[in-house]
Amino acid sequence: MRSYTFKVILEKDKWPDEPDEQAVWRAYIPALEHRGAHAWGDTQEEALENLRNAVELLLAYLKEQGKTLPGKSPSEVKVSKEPLITVTV
Repeated sequence: MRSYTFKVILEKDKWPDEPDEQAVWRAYIPALEHRGAHAWGDTQEEALENLRNAVELLLAYLKEQGKTLPGKSPSEVKVSKEPLITVTV
């Protein structure tokens, strides 16, 4: 078992001609975005939860395929052989 901690970018996202109240939240992991590690939600919490689900699926797929995790620079991804809990407030 390995635990991964990723740098996440969370930002409001909308079309240029949309009013601000129609904006959604976009969350993505720069080190994994090219592999599909991005998600949207109506709230920050929803976007982060959707991203967490996407990353769990992505990491399971990479492990199943025997592929290594890209972008293992310490500023983007931290890996531990012990279980971790990360809390952001």
